[in-house]
Amino acid sequence: MSNKREIQEINASSMADIAFLLLIFFLVATTMNVDTGITRMLPPIPPEEQVSEDLKVKERNLLPILVNNNDQIMVMGVNMHISQLTESVKRFTINAGNDENMPEKELKEIDMPDGSKWSQMVSKGVVSLQSTTGASYDVYIQVQNELARAFSEMRNDVSHAKFGRDYKDLSKEEQEAINDAVPLAISEAEPRNVGGV
Repeated sequence: MSNKREIQEINASSMADIAFLLLIFFLVATTMNVDTGITRMLPPIPPEEQVSEDLKVKERNLLPILVNNNDQIMVMGVNMHISQLTESVKRFTINAGNDENMPEKELKEIDMPDGSKWSQMVSKGVVSLQSTTGASYDVYIQVQNELARAFSEMRNDVSHAKFGRDYKDLSKEEQEAINDAVPLAISEAEPRNVGGV
């Protein structure tokens, strides 16, 4: 007779329960990064009967900005540092001296929340942003941020002049009036496929 002991089987019936509980714990306790995009209000689709030539912008009303393969920012063909971009866009859009080489302005009647009308000179300026295919995404986003900052600062200035408060402190209806006075006129074109620019 041998003294061999029989090896006891391990009871694994509760292992499935433990694995399930661990799975639930990690699903609940883990945070997931959510990718967010850039908030942009796209222009409405033009009516079919509108002729494409009607959509063309006069050259004096257009501020072309190009981000090239070397991540250089070219404004109207001139190299510019990103720190100068906000002021340059504001100066172009506002056209304080009514320079005939800068954007036209038109008198616009803007509806106010109280039902009255507000007459305001509104710029016809459009900022056209384009990049080459070799431009880095990071610089392109930085340029977009500077453009958004320029329009935000202009809206804030008009808000102070009209309502005596920051734009963010206005009611929704008052903000809409300011948006009509300072429209967000940014056009983003398809990237250009240019080598070594």
